[in-house]
Amino acid sequence: MANWSFVGHLHRAIYRATGGRIGSRLGGLDMLLLTVTGRKSGEPRTVPLACFPDGDDRVVVASNNGQDTDPAWWLNLSANPVASVTLGKNSWPVVAELADPEQRARLWPLLKGLNPAYVNYEMKTRREIPVVILKRNPAS
Repeated sequence: MANWSFVGHLHRAIYRATGGRIGSRLGGLDMLLLTVTGRKSGEPRTVPLACFPDGDDRVVVASNNGQDTDPAWWLNLSANPVASVTLGKNSWPVVAELADPEQRARLWPLLKGLNPAYVNYEMKTRREIPVVILKRNPAS
C-alpha cells in the first residue's frame, strides 16, 4: 500500500514547482491544491484533490479512499470553511460549503460517472461521503 502522506507531499511539491504543468491532471481528472487552516495547529495545510467544475465553483469529494472516517482536510474545512485553491498557475480564496441534499442528489451521480473510484469508495464505507462545493470568497 502506498504511503499516501509521501505521495501527497511529492504531488504538492511537483505541482508547485511546475506551476501545475505537472500534477494538475492525474488519471484523467483535474487536480487542485486546496490549502486549509489546521483546526488544532492553526497552520496552513495543503492537499492535492481531484476537482470538478460546477459553473464558477469547484467541487471536491471527501472520500478518504472509502475509509469510515472523514479526511483531515474536510475536518479542517468544517471548523473553518475559508480556504484557498490553486488550479494550474492560478490561486484564489474560497469558502467551502457542504452540498445540501438537492445539490448532492444532482452532483453525486455525475461525480461517480467522472471518477468510478467513488462507486467503490461508497460501497466500502458506512458514512455518506461529503460532496464539498468551493465557492470564490467574495470577502477577499
